Amino acid sequence: MTDLSILIPARNEMFLARTIQDILEHAESDFEVIAVLDGPRDDARDYGWAEPPIPVHERVTVVHFPESIGQRAATNVAARLARGKYVMKVDAHCAFDQGFDRKMLEDMQPDWTMLPVMRNLHAFDWVCEKGHRRYQGPSGPCLECGGPTVRDVVWIAKTSPQSTAFRFDNTLHFQYWNEYKEKQIGDLVETMSIQGSCFMASREKYFELDLCDEKHGSWGQQGVEVACKTWLSGGRVVVTRKTWYAHMFRTQGGDFSFPYSNPGKAVKQAREYSRDLWTNNKWPKAIHPLSWLIDKFAPVPDWGNSWGVVYYTDNRLDPAILDACQRQLKKSVQSHRIVSVSLEKMDFGDNITLHLERGALALFRQILAGLEELDTDVVFFAEHDVLYHPSHFLFTPPDDKHYFYNTNVWKVRMSDGHGVYVDDCKQTSGLCANRLLLLEHYRKRVKMVEENGYSSGMGFEPGTHGRADRVDDVKAEAWKSEWPNLDLRHEGNLTRSRWTKEEFRNARYTAGWTEGRNFPGWGSLHHLWRKI
Repeated sequence: MTDLSILIPARNEMFLARTIQDILEHAESDFEVIAVLDGPRDDARDYGWAEPPIPVHERVTVVHFPESIGQRAATNVAARLARGKYVMKVDAHCAFDQGFDRKMLEDMQPDWTMLPVMRNLHAFDWVCEKGHRRYQGPSGPCLECGGPTVRDVVWIAKTSPQSTAFRFDNTLHFQYWNEYKEKQIGDLVETMSIQGSCFMASREKYFELDLCDEKHGSWGQQGVEVACKTWLSGGRVVVTRKTWYAHMFRTQGGDFSFPYSNPGKAVKQAREYSRDLWTNNKWPKAIHPLSWLIDKFAPVPDWGNSWGVVYYTDNRLDPAILDACQRQLKKSVQSHRIVSVSLEKMDFGDNITLHLERGALALFRQILAGLEELDTDVVFFAEHDVLYHPSHFLFTPPDDKHYFYNTNVWKVRMSDGHGVYVDDCKQTSGLCANRLLLLEHYRKRVKMVEENGYSSGMGFEPGTHGRADRVDDVKAEAWKSEWPNLDLRHEGNLTRSRWTKEEFRNARYTAGWTEGRNFPGWGSLHHLWRKI
């Protein structure tokens, strides 16, 4: 076994030989190079067999497929032949730092994907007989004298830019992320995504995660695929600033364009497959959803607002109900931050303990403390005796000027599992809104209660009435999640439970009245309790 196998898929790559020669000159580990020539060899120069030839060397293996099998398939062929503990996929038009491989291997971990700092490669100029030079691009006559030009390979790794931060937008399209570079401190830094022209992984992880899944098609989405599979399986994507590689970017024209036919169609196909795989969380080996990755690097441009949860409890709830609701909340929220505010210390989320007597003012102070601690754009409220369905947290407030209530909720009686549903049930446990908007509201609310005491006219739900003792004039709007939340009613509820229409003074609050014992998305309380 060797330390490292360098995999190079190549089709119509005029700089393949120069890339391999560069590796041989600068690699310092026990390495091998496996180049897969993907397609007909009609023009020897396309593969570097002439001017110059691919180096004949004991560390270099060349595999040729007379008919193209595709870039991902070619990379997988090389990986299956690899003898290294680690594999490193590189494009066939790259230059490298001295000892790049050794510097990476010294820090590499089995569950990481690692890449060096990415520079731009100045591979060649066009030069005329009079010595005029034109930077690499499409061929053609000299722009100064009109004379014919020839390609002069210079092979210079430019020192600027030096890219270490990459992401993808909400269409899963690769983007550079220069703003994030300010957050990257140290020699080993994390990046949300990668560019795809150079990355290292353990050979074991390469196959375990299927880092070149041929279902994507031949071309496109390589960086997104590798990054998502690494992060969402529990690994890390790391850039080492201790070394670099330089990549030549394809230019307009036929001299160094995309080597596969219909690149636009291929990329579209790959992106459609990728979007379905990641945005719908269909990859079976993921231990995190895509939202986890977005939140880890939040705020990510194009991905909307970050969100978290303020959870509050008076610590008087039956431990069995408390535990069940906490388990369900953690399952529904996944990796999003939960700030718990309790009247006694507890081990749940990021806990804040307020030593207060149970009551309306204590509740408002708890919520305010949670809002002040949380650092997200959007906040969901969570009460200790509500079972929250994952679909509840898929909502994104359309603006930051309203309070939004999820009215898809069943009130379920714990004593017998009987439930009641009404159409317009706005309650604090279903509230979601912009954090700064809520923060302003609860600061005013706490101050009003501290100065004047709590009155029933104020109510508990922001924005749901226009009475004189309202806190502000912000309006509330309603939305419904795909599946309901279950508000568990028991002897210790702070607010009153109503189980018949006659208990409501206003009949409009009973619109859509439905009773039952089986709840959409959940089943019966008895079945649900056994499952939890």
